[in-house]
Amino acid sequence: MSPDPGQVLSFWFANALGSPEAAKDQGRLWFEQSDTFDEEIRRRFGDLPERAARGEFETWRSAPRSTLALVLLLDQFPRNLFRDSPRAFEFDAKAAAVASGAIAAGFDEKLRPLEAVFLYLPFEHAEDLELQNRSVELFEKLCLRAPELLKSQFEEFADYAHRHREVIRRFGRFPHRNALLGREPTSEESAYLGLGGEVFGSGHANKGDA
Repeated sequence: MSPDPGQVLSFWFANALGSPEAAKDQGRLWFEQSDTFDEEIRRRFGDLPERAARGEFETWRSAPRSTLALVLLLDQFPRNLFRDSPRAFEFDAKAAAVASGAIAAGFDEKLRPLEAVFLYLPFEHAEDLELQNRSVELFEKLCLRAPELLKSQFEEFADYAHRHREVIRRFGRFPHRNALLGREPTSEESAYLGLGGEVFGSGHANKGDA
C-alpha cells in the first residue's frame, strides 16, 4: 500500500508553517543532528527512499505538495537515514530531476516559501555548477517572498547557496565528501580542508551536509 504524502509533510513540517517561532524550533531538527529525529524517520519512513527511487510514487509528481513530499524522501530523508554513509547522497540525482520537473510545472510558486526551500535544496546538494547556479537564483528569488519575520532565515538560506556554489566553482565537487566516497583528494583540496574550508556541517547538519 502506498503511503500518504500528507503524512510525510505533516511529520517534516509539524507546526513550522504556523509561526516563525515554530519554524525556528523545527529548524533545529532539520539542520542539526538529532538521533531521536533520525530514528523516528527510520521507524516511520525507512524504506520509502528506496521505493521512491524505484518509481513507486511517480503519481505524487502530479501536484505541488505531493511532489514536495517525494523530494523530501529522496533528498532529506537519506541524509538522516544514512548519515555518515555514501548512501546519504545515493538519491540526489533523482531528487534534482523531480525538483526540476516541479519547477518547470510552476509548483514552487504554489508552495509556501518555507516549503519551497526543500524543493530547491537538491540543487544546492549537487556537484554540478549549472545546478548550483540554479540554486543561487532560486534562493535569492525566494528571499523576496519570504515572510518578514523569517527574512533573516531566508537570507541565511541564500548565503548557504552562494557558499555551496563557490566550492563547486572552485573544485567541481565537495572536498569534504571525498573520504566518505573513497575519492582521492587533490593537494589543493587537502590544503583547503586543512585550513578550515567549508564542510557544511558534515556529520551533523542535514541541509548543510552537502
